[in-house]
Amino acid sequence: MENATIPLDFIRVIPKTDLHVHLDGSLRIGTLIELADEAGVELPAHDEAGLKEKVFKNHYANLPEYLQGFAYTCAVLQTPENLERVAYELAQDNLAEGVRYVEVRFAPQLHTREDFPIAEVVRAVARGMDRAKAEHNQGAAVQAADDIPFEYGIIVCALRSFNEYMSPYYQRLLNLMSYARKKEVFAAASLEIARAAVALSQEEGIPVVGFDLAGEEAGYPAGDHREAFAYAHKHFLKKTIHAGEAYGPESIFQAITDCHANRIGHGTFLFASDMVQDPLIEDPAAYTRLLAEYIASERIAIEVNLTSNLQTTPSIKSVAAHPVRQMIERSLSVSICTDNRLVSNTTVTREFEQLVAAVPLTRAQFKNLVIAGFKGSFFPGSYGDKRRYVRQVLNHYEALDAQW
Repeated sequence: MENATIPLDFIRVIPKTDLHVHLDGSLRIGTLIELADEAGVELPAHDEAGLKEKVFKNHYANLPEYLQGFAYTCAVLQTPENLERVAYELAQDNLAEGVRYVEVRFAPQLHTREDFPIAEVVRAVARGMDRAKAEHNQGAAVQAADDIPFEYGIIVCALRSFNEYMSPYYQRLLNLMSYARKKEVFAAASLEIARAAVALSQEEGIPVVGFDLAGEEAGYPAGDHREAFAYAHKHFLKKTIHAGEAYGPESIFQAITDCHANRIGHGTFLFASDMVQDPLIEDPAAYTRLLAEYIASERIAIEVNLTSNLQTTPSIKSVAAHPVRQMIERSLSVSICTDNRLVSNTTVTREFEQLVAAVPLTRAQFKNLVIAGFKGSFFPGSYGDKRRYVRQVLNHYEALDAQW
């Protein structure tokens, strides 16, 4: 394969997307410290170096350790003002590195209490994103058609599991359903947030474009939440599910078949036939091959998060060893994402830089990866609006490519 030279400055200026970025994992570290001081939240350290040493590391032992930092970030995101500020800063940070389309995701129930309901949580995030969007889109470069307008969507997350310590909402629900099985409580919370997402999108016009399921895969199958996903599906809300991040191909299969997933978050173990556990699957290699072919042919996009995967999956030693190379070679629809800008200490630009340094790509393949993010998005407008937006991005990209 011809390995094209992709200049780093070119990566920085081209229009990009981030389809998989968690709001509560992407605060500015200075903002976290400031908000923690204001709210009386005790941090393990109150300076950037200390937090990077103790919480937000370059390497984590596993996914549970990676997730520990969210206890601190969620603790400071309990007011509309803080959520709006963090959303605004996230949009600003993306704009500064050339990202022009973002789908920010979060679990509203983590921020909800009696006087701060789900709808207000989502509205606060939308206000922050709208403020950054207006500032950029009213700027001279966009008005002169020398830059791409900024667009965004919101993805609300349900959790595979939770406990009473994670938020007052979950504590109340667990108390109310104290005689139900835990998985029934988890499913009830998912259905409620799916209903809220549909209402906010279709009745209020807030750009809630997708519904997600996040959290630990092992022991908490996506199928337990099929009623919530059926509700989203019947109301034309797009679906993306964290699957194949810490579990095998069967988790991805279930996300697609039981929950109608339009995209897969991570999909890291898509090709790991050795992780297939169902004894009824007689040929795991054939099973994974057919699954990958189905995903490719149906254009079910994979949201790839390189740094995050390397931090939480010790078996993947480098970007060169990451299955993204197989995904590209097998013509899957792949978008490059950050997952968590703070927790993983990364940016979209850095993710692309790591990729081109480790994986041989032609210029055409690189362009396809960039544009796949726009094409695979759950764009908040009509399909015609999305096509026009993608065409605008393509024209801008090709003009920059010609210069370089």
